Amino acid sequence: MAHSRQARKRVRQNKRRVTINRNRLSRVRTHIRRVEEAIASGDRRRAEQALREAQPEIMRGVTKAVMHRRTAARRVSLLARRVGALPEG
Repeated sequence: MAHSRQARKRVRQNKRRVTINRNRLSRVRTHIRRVEEAIASGDRRRAEQALREAQPEIMRGVTKAVMHRRTAARRVSLLARRVGALPEG
């Protein structure tokens, strides 16, 4: 248990930040999942659209310090490569 006023305030702030960061990370994962579902269905158009929506959300996770920049770049790169490998049509 925190004893000083500063430590108690820190506990309150951390609780708030954890909730916010958990929501942000959940949004990123949801967007990634949508791209992966579109890839699994084989629908290139839907996969490209989902990737276009997911990319800014993933990068926003980087600016909000929810995800490391290299992790985000790797995820976007792998998803883009998989979408690009889908057949046209």
